[in-house]
Amino acid sequence: MASIRRSASAQWQGTGKDGTGALTTQSGTLKETPYGFNARFGDGQGTNPEELIAAAHAGCFTMALAFKLQGAGLTPESLSTEARLSMEQEGGGWAIKAIALVLKAKVPGASQEQFAGLAADAKATCPVSKVLNAEITLDATLE
Repeated sequence: MASIRRSASAQWQGTGKDGTGALTTQSGTLKETPYGFNARFGDGQGTNPEELIAAAHAGCFTMALAFKLQGAGLTPESLSTEARLSMEQEGGGWAIKAIALVLKAKVPGASQEQFAGLAADAKATCPVSKVLNAEITLDATLE
């Protein structure tokens, strides 16, 4: 495979604060999924771009680690990653400042040193880590 292309679309009606939007992904997993001001900056129903970036990063990193472990001859029993995205007000707008990856893993036969090295490598090399212009941290726990 020389290249992979994926797409998603956003629709919006109304002003930034009072308007409403919908997100749809190429796969159909999201289909006219609502998003808006209250879902983004409060506790309203719907999704928001930041939680989707966090989900994408958690998924990308976890799959990359599974491949790294496989390459080292290890089979994970479980890998569970939470991506905690931090967005801060900056000037007149907002900026994603950091993503903390918190990993809980069960990997039979892995030493702490080997596991930490493979997790750090997965964090550095997963495609979502590479595209983000934010500090990306990792808290990896081998249980």
